[in-house]
Amino acid sequence: MATYKELLAQAEELSRQAEEMRLKEVQGVISDIKAKMEDYGITIEDLQSKSRGSSAGKPRGKVADKYAKDGKTWTGRGMQPSWVKEHIAAGGNLDDLLIDKSSNDKA
Repeated sequence: MATYKELLAQAEELSRQAEEMRLKEVQGVISDIKAKMEDYGITIEDLQSKSRGSSAGKPRGKVADKYAKDGKTWTGRGMQPSWVKEHIAAGGNLDDLLIDKSSNDKA
C-alpha cells in the first residue's frame, strides 16, 4: 500500500500530466471554435454583445428587510444570521420576528 507522501507525489504527477494534456488540446479547441465561427459568420463582437437578454449586469432592486429584532434586520435571504438562529434555538418562531405581521395574518 502506498504511503501518504507517495500518493501526494502521484497526485502532483497526475496534475502535471493533466495540465500538459490541457495545453496540447487547447490549440485544437481554439481551431474548432474558429472554424465554427467562420461557418456561422460569428464575429468577436457577436460574442461580446449583451443584446441576447442576459440578466447579467442588470441592476437589481434592494430587498426589503423581512425580519427584525433589537435593531438587527434580515431580508430572509441567504444564511440565517446568528441572532435568528439564537431566537429559534431559544424556542422562538421565525414568525415572531416578522416586521409586518399583518401581511402574514391575511394569508
